Amino acid sequence: MGDQTVHALQGVDLHIERNELVAFIGASGSGKSTMMNIVGCLDRPSGGTYFLNGKDVATMQSDDLAQVRNEEIGFIFQSFHLLPRHTALDNVAQPLIYRGIPPAERKRMAREALEHVGLGSRTHHRPNELSGGQRQRVAIARALVGKPSILLADEPTGNLDSATTREIMALIKDVHQNGQTVVMVTHEPDIAAQCQRIVRLQDGRVLSDHLVAEG
Repeated sequence: MGDQTVHALQGVDLHIERNELVAFIGASGSGKSTMMNIVGCLDRPSGGTYFLNGKDVATMQSDDLAQVRNEEIGFIFQSFHLLPRHTALDNVAQPLIYRGIPPAERKRMAREALEHVGLGSRTHHRPNELSGGQRQRVAIARALVGKPSILLADEPTGNLDSATTREIMALIKDVHQNGQTVVMVTHEPDIAAQCQRIVRLQDGRVLSDHLVAEG
């Protein structure tokens, strides 16, 4: 910013194990979005190292990072990011196109993913024909269809009412219990409390990192 350097993150030392359910929480400007972008290989750190499944992704070029994102990471966003003119089936199958998977196999995998999130009867509906909760389920199916190593959820319940939020969190926890690693960004303490571990960020640093007591 002008001649001033602003460190969005600094001195962060973090290790996430396979099959953990982790929440990044903090106020606006705390660094949690930057943390998510680095974990998701959307941004590269200006210093330090980041290893994903043993690969040093911090030094990869853009094409290699794109391949890692496509093969290793599933994304869920607050605003769903669905293609409005595509059916639920086509939205879920979209990431598989870039892997070169044949159309018939893509559709089979997408249909299976939609059935897993309870939308087997909505395969040919477009986003404007679905409720907010159903659209988020489509987004979750799309994130899971390629069987990624890690699922990243950026405020996944931010646009949903309380009843739908409970449904989506139940689904995310079910995905985790089936062996998936899940990292979530949220500003809501009650959502973070449903995770196994809470990493609280403040001014670009890890303020606290603790396990959540099972209730």
